[in-house]
Amino acid sequence: MYDNYVHRTEKVVVSFGQRDGIRVGNALLSINGLAVNGKFTADGKEIIEYLKDSTNYPLSILFGRARLSSNEKLMLASMFHSLFAIGSQLSPEVGSTGIEMLETDMFKRHCFQTLTGIKFIVLTDPWQSGIDALLRKIYEIYSDFALKNPFYSLEMPIRFELFDQILKGAFEIPALSANFGPGS
Repeated sequence: MYDNYVHRTEKVVVSFGQRDGIRVGNALLSINGLAVNGKFTADGKEIIEYLKDSTNYPLSILFGRARLSSNEKLMLASMFHSLFAIGSQLSPEVGSTGIEMLETDMFKRHCFQTLTGIKFIVLTDPWQSGIDALLRKIYEIYSDFALKNPFYSLEMPIRFELFDQILKGAFEIPALSANFGPGS
């Protein structure tokens, strides 16, 4: 599983409730473009000290969801797999392939299933569009760097640095425009 979040061992949680577009449970992800890891910025300064220093103003603060643990990712994938299978069996449409998108008020979960049954799942904000193109790009990267690699075994984690770099690039470029293109 790949996620576009940097590993964080601690988080600073917003405790003043939902307001100003910051939702309860969101964590501080970066200050002035510096990634935040727990109570420290990427360059090792404490967040509180960084905020006290007037030379750092004006501040650009990014809040978002904290990274899911491996167990939480497995639990969500297992639940979605079950819902996907039930959806394909209960669908009134003949030959239905299952759930392609699960939408809530907090997120959208998009799924692309290949002809061989591999599922690519992307979790997005509800307003994000164009995820179909992103899912196809992820599948293309997977095909080029995993399936064509003679040292890769199916059902095993993909541990190739170039694969990680290109996959990360597929997420970063569209994230700058906040839109993945037409569709979804």
